[in-house]
Amino acid sequence: MTLIWTPFLFLVVALISGTAIAYLVGGSAVIGFIVSDNSQFLAALPQRVFSQLDVFAFLAMPLFIFVGELMNRGGIADALIRFSLTILGRFKGGLGHVNILTSVFFAGVSGSATADAAALGNTLVPIMEKEGYPKEYAIAITAASSIIGPIIPPSIILIFYGALMNTSVVALFAAGIVPGLLLAVMLMILNSFFAVKYDHPGGRGSDIPKFFPALSHALPALSLPVIILSGILFGFMTPAEAAALAVVVAALVGFMYRELNVTKVIAAAHRTIILTGAIFVILVAIATFGYLSSLEQIPQLLASSITSMGLGATGYMLVLNLILIIAGMVMDVKAAVALLAPLLVPPALLMGVDPTHMGIVVGFNLTVGLLTPPLGGVLLILSTVTNFNYWSIVRAIIPFLVAELFFLGFLIFVPEISLALPRALGYLG
Repeated sequence: MTLIWTPFLFLVVALISGTAIAYLVGGSAVIGFIVSDNSQFLAALPQRVFSQLDVFAFLAMPLFIFVGELMNRGGIADALIRFSLTILGRFKGGLGHVNILTSVFFAGVSGSATADAAALGNTLVPIMEKEGYPKEYAIAITAASSIIGPIIPPSIILIFYGALMNTSVVALFAAGIVPGLLLAVMLMILNSFFAVKYDHPGGRGSDIPKFFPALSHALPALSLPVIILSGILFGFMTPAEAAALAVVVAALVGFMYRELNVTKVIAAAHRTIILTGAIFVILVAIATFGYLSSLEQIPQLLASSITSMGLGATGYMLVLNLILIIAGMVMDVKAAVALLAPLLVPPALLMGVDPTHMGIVVGFNLTVGLLTPPLGGVLLILSTVTNFNYWSIVRAIIPFLVAELFFLGFLIFVPEISLALPRALGYLG
């Protein structure tokens, strides 16, 4: 029974020691096999681990990471920003709206909150500051909009969840579209409020790029989300095939913009290899721990404990979300999904929660953790990229964080927000 608390002890030990979580989880799991008198099963561990990692959905993950790296180096962000300006730049607080819309475009390609935050922190934050926005506000809205990335497909987090929990990645991708777009609308409403309250720049007289030249320049970049989403949602391609095609298109677009060269492509590939290797080391460790938890029937023990407490599905979802927000604050999001989803999601499914809806809730919840002080990952990245005081960013992000927590609650209590589209497309049959 004490093994139930092992994941939470890992978090504490990781914070205190600074040891890589892969070593903590893997080493503790092996020790767990010994102390629980399951050491005889260690002989089957390599085969068990390989079978869990031999999942076709995982093939898309390094390819989407590579796409994000090519985007950041290939001038695609600048093209999307200029096009967004032609649509929303004439409104009060227009550059704030542009920031959000650019994040939506980015989400349709990279699927990473940290990649979005790093790219726009380098490009759009200086532009907003130059136009008269307070720097802390420009950084805060960049951070708030960056978490659209892991919700709107393609999403590395949803690929992770789908492969680990045996849930259709295509259904998860379809389920993420409406919540992601609603989140963007909510952030635009909030930005409009602050624009009026604090008299942010924008409106009539603003210097707006001409629409058709900006559209013509942005079309190659805009083709990326169209290729990915249409190919996956309408069944022309698997997520892995769409990711491979997106790599080719992203490279061609970068060369077309004359921002990409062979040196940058090699640097992007090198970075992708490092990130992919780090992810799979974590996955091996998690698979080891997952094997132990299945032998000890930890998910079943959790489910029975929750049933005996009388929480019910709603109560359990609230507790689960609190745990996930804390995990997203202190852990790498992919590691948190891999470690906590196999333990905490099955009891919710036994209570009747839809697995596709659960995937969207888990993904959004953990990315909200990236905005949560004191250790929010996106906040730390933007503080480093913009060379701005971390705690000033924390103060500025609080209104956006509160709004996104309310949106999370809305998403939990109204599952049809995420389930309507995949049901209409026939992916929940």
